Amino acid sequence: MKVTVEREVGGRKLTLTTGEIAKQAAGAVLVQFGETVVLVAAQNGPGRPGIDFFPLTCDYRERSAAAGKFPGGFIKREGRPTLREVLTSRLTDRPIRPLFPEHYREEVQVMANVMACDGVNDPDVLSIIGASAALTIAKDIPFQGPLAAVRVAMVGDDFILMPTQEQIAASPLDLVVAGTKKSILMIEGFADQLPEETMADALMFGHNAIVGLCELQAELAEKVGVPTKVIPEAPVNPFVEIIKADAYDAIVAAKSIKMKQERGDAISKVKAELKDKYFANGAEKTAEGLTPAQFSEAFSLLVWRAVRELTLAGSRLDGRGLTDLRPVSCAVEMLPRVHGSALFTRGETQSLCTVVLGTVRDEQKVDGIFPEFSKRFMLDYNFPPYSVGECRPIRGPGRREQGHGALAERSLAAVIPESEKFPYTIRVISDITESNGSSSMASVCSGTLGLMDAGVPISQPVAGISIGLVKESDDKFVLLTDIIGDEDHYGDMDFKVAGTQRGVTGIQLDLKIDGINEQIIRETLVQARTARVDLLKTMLSAIRRPRKDISDHAPKLVRTKIDPAKIGLLIGPGGKTIRAIQEETKVTIDVTDDGVVVISGMNKQGVDDALARVEAMAEEVKVGKIYNGTVTSIKDFGAFIEIAPGKDGLCHISELSDGYVKSVTDIVREGDKLQVKVIAVDDQNRVKLSRKAVMAEQGQTDQVEGAPPREPRPEREPRGEREPRRDRGDRDRPRSDSRD
Repeated sequence: MKVTVEREVGGRKLTLTTGEIAKQAAGAVLVQFGETVVLVAAQNGPGRPGIDFFPLTCDYRERSAAAGKFPGGFIKREGRPTLREVLTSRLTDRPIRPLFPEHYREEVQVMANVMACDGVNDPDVLSIIGASAALTIAKDIPFQGPLAAVRVAMVGDDFILMPTQEQIAASPLDLVVAGTKKSILMIEGFADQLPEETMADALMFGHNAIVGLCELQAELAEKVGVPTKVIPEAPVNPFVEIIKADAYDAIVAAKSIKMKQERGDAISKVKAELKDKYFANGAEKTAEGLTPAQFSEAFSLLVWRAVRELTLAGSRLDGRGLTDLRPVSCAVEMLPRVHGSALFTRGETQSLCTVVLGTVRDEQKVDGIFPEFSKRFMLDYNFPPYSVGECRPIRGPGRREQGHGALAERSLAAVIPESEKFPYTIRVISDITESNGSSSMASVCSGTLGLMDAGVPISQPVAGISIGLVKESDDKFVLLTDIIGDEDHYGDMDFKVAGTQRGVTGIQLDLKIDGINEQIIRETLVQARTARVDLLKTMLSAIRRPRKDISDHAPKLVRTKIDPAKIGLLIGPGGKTIRAIQEETKVTIDVTDDGVVVISGMNKQGVDDALARVEAMAEEVKVGKIYNGTVTSIKDFGAFIEIAPGKDGLCHISELSDGYVKSVTDIVREGDKLQVKVIAVDDQNRVKLSRKAVMAEQGQTDQVEGAPPREPRPEREPRGEREPRRDRGDRDRPRSDSRD
């Protein structure tokens, strides 16, 4: 039976429909907002034997057909997930995962397909709403929802709910917030140095709308007739009490060791000794019938308890105070040949940054259901296995690496200069060479240092920090600045905040619990700001400001703008003119339809020469300006001189020298280069040039030493009073001099 519910959100109608499509799925919902439609289906299956984690998979896919397009490229069928699809899959997974029972091990798959896209409303948030709705109406899946998500932007000082693409492009804030009726579960947002208080207000604004969307899903479940879900109780594990009695103190002592590797070795030793005790000689069961799987589960639970008890008591694993940063060191100019490099180390987390500068041809083209665009700033994040002391094969960047790279990239994007000021394409690479917590925020810090080392004139330095949480109740919790890996793993929250001294540029929240309240959010933002300012002080001790000059190994690049009507003149017939400039100056010239010209080359002199030629060609000839010209042809009455590609003028024989000139070739020959001054431009745009005027300005002369000065030409008789000319030949031909 088809069931539809709807509600107005942000001035438009959001509709949830089920019972018509994908009826064999455990739950399927069609979400429509404007003319954007997303089909989301949820399905469960039997768990895999022996696993100790919840196998939830979320997939989000976009088809070009949804926007009435064909895929770009040779193959006209979608292939591997794009970066946007991967990021949206993660965006969908993160708020859903905490709302399943901790001990639930059955496989669950959520698939979201964009069926239609109007180019106005982004389908990514609809994927989260649809996933929650599909899981809510699935009778056999113990999902403890519903939850919902909204996007928030700003126009002026006002927040906008579910903004259009046009509004997002003009907004200093792009924020996605997800949560239940009671609390916030997930945050992903980027801003142009937004104050913390304003960011918190935006989160609360979004959560108010989430409440209504959760009620809409509850209405859908009621109309479908979903029975009250029974959440299975966690099975009792007898090993918990056994291990607690035998070795809890040893576990606490092992987890109190400050260094990561030593702490890991100590806890592994305790576990190995207990396993040998309970399963002597490789026994598969204890005398009571308990299994190694039960032992491992119980041991992990007790380690989790030990870490949390230590933290709540104010004793962090590495001995720091709750708001203390780990030791930080920074360095730049780490690598030769690259255009910028930096090393950022915070405790046992380290990022080695490399920066490369390129031309407009190096920009990344991005195609999808929205119009194609180019990216001129990119940040790639790599997480090799040796960074955590492991061995594993490399299979290309995974979802986590792509997600961390995108977070660091967008956190830095707000301070990247506009192309008008710095026309380079910029690529930053962060290699995590050590990892023990918050490597994505370390990438933000190393990226800032690397950009400044490369001479990129960023508007403000950016730093990032992660705040953790251990929460027992609403009034019993602790916030942890600069969390390490164990505090992330055994804690309840990973709240990353990046920004400048002026405000937030990037924010991301992941939770293991069912939400946090406004108090925790506001306190976290304040605590993160304090840590961020301390980080910036240390970072700026390595390099105070961006270098004035870029690397000698980087291409030299300049940008100018010409009248679009003169693009054809610059290109020339069949590209002849632009090719000639490129070949003669050893540069590359790129021209856009709006008249933007970008010139790049490895030799600064060649770039400057090409720029001068392009600007000279594009500008209007100005009377009184001196040009460097080339003689293109010789006539009896003067010389035609090219003062810019495609532009020439006549230097009359009388303007070639300050002395008497019998023949033009006595002064210049074809191919000669000389300076000339524009003395007139007539109504027909014919240019009159003078070499004599340049010589007069520069104090030069062609007079032979000792020769009498040339007599001045007698003034012409007023028109009508002199005899008419007998010779009606070429008007441009000079009159014969009577002194001959």
